[in-house]
Amino acid sequence: MLLSILGFLMVATFMTLIMTRRLAPLVALIVVPVIFGALAGQAPELGAMMLAGVTKIAPTAVMIMFAILYFGLMIDAGLFDPVVRRLLEVVQGDPVRVVIGTVILATFVSLDGDGSTTYMVTCTALLPLYKRLRLNPLIMSCLIILCSGIMNLTPWGGPTARAAAALQLEPAELFLPMIPAMALGLAWLVLLAWLYGRAERRRLGRLTLDAPAIPRAVPGTWNDQIAGISDLTLTEAGQVTVSTDPAACRPRLFWINAALTVALLAVLVAGVMPLSVLFMLGFAVAALVNYPRMEDLKARIASHAPNVLAMVSLVFAAGVFTGILSGTGMVEAMPKSLLALIPPSMGAYLASITAVISLPGTFFVSNDAFYFGVLPVLAEAASHYGIGKPAIGAAALVGQPFHLLSPLVPSTWLLVSLSGVEFGDHQRFTMRWAAVTCAVLALGAMLLGVFPLRA
Repeated sequence: MLLSILGFLMVATFMTLIMTRRLAPLVALIVVPVIFGALAGQAPELGAMMLAGVTKIAPTAVMIMFAILYFGLMIDAGLFDPVVRRLLEVVQGDPVRVVIGTVILATFVSLDGDGSTTYMVTCTALLPLYKRLRLNPLIMSCLIILCSGIMNLTPWGGPTARAAAALQLEPAELFLPMIPAMALGLAWLVLLAWLYGRAERRRLGRLTLDAPAIPRAVPGTWNDQIAGISDLTLTEAGQVTVSTDPAACRPRLFWINAALTVALLAVLVAGVMPLSVLFMLGFAVAALVNYPRMEDLKARIASHAPNVLAMVSLVFAAGVFTGILSGTGMVEAMPKSLLALIPPSMGAYLASITAVISLPGTFFVSNDAFYFGVLPVLAEAASHYGIGKPAIGAAALVGQPFHLLSPLVPSTWLLVSLSGVEFGDHQRFTMRWAAVTCAVLALGAMLLGVFPLRA
């Protein structure tokens, strides 16, 4: 019980510090778990725990570093310029179309089941457009992560495979019944996008993209937060370019870069090699093709170095956090304390209770800890009330949109970095909509008979 209380207090303290901006996330991720690990009486072992956490998360940090460099080179070379130009033609300066298009694009890109890839591709394509139209980038990061949370339920996305393995089921037994509920969740996100798009349209009006004037930035609002984000520029011919350095553009290599990127994503989906190795190789080839001169490549790497350093340092710091959370035993104690709160009289409601528990359960601990440690216990208890394993497994999946807001998810740090927003701001903006999205998934699943409200 003591470990459970310390674990919840540790995560709550961290969340409070970063959401109130009392501490930078990088500092809080290191200092807070060390303090609580010492309070747990395990100070002598903290060094080994921290190193174990950093070692475990190292491949993710390597992948993110080289992925940022790869897509950074592609942006510099002008690969995404035609995409942005086409988007500008389609949206015609209408914020509603841009925001709804965010949901559509994020949904299709999320089909690969990898959150990091989804964030890199969608943010790269959409952020210049949001910046050019002066749309709130928090809307973009919110909708992208919620789409990813729903599409992450595909069998190759991770959570469904974990839940199926823990319950000794086929992934299709959990995924196929959830498809209508997922479609309902995506429809809700389109509605949310429409509402936000209309709000942005009222604030900004319908914009003329080739006009030199831009909407006035109001001091103290999100406009100040995105001041450092590279903007779209208009060339003398009136063409839109994403690259911030015209000398770095390689328009003649467009089709080569496009083929390289498509091949990289195809190999990624096929799972031929680890992501870290894949992006290392992709970056090396991209650098060789686009910037064979050492001076040019050094300039490109230097231009992206601040983003790489900020992102990778956060990921390693998150490794310290998770290492102490796991090493002290808090990660096992926290879910068990949640289970202890369920009285026997509520046993008939275990499916719906599992859906509710999946929000804090996967937020405070990892998917592995929840699905392999907690889910089998819930399934065993539910079996005494006539609730089958597929029903409990499906109920345990509905918390995934909320799970992705956890500071323990490395890809979420990548999203906020690429979106140019603060992690705390992103959480405050998105958390309520993530909870609503989980509720829509749960209600849809119950109405369709995937799992019962009461046995």
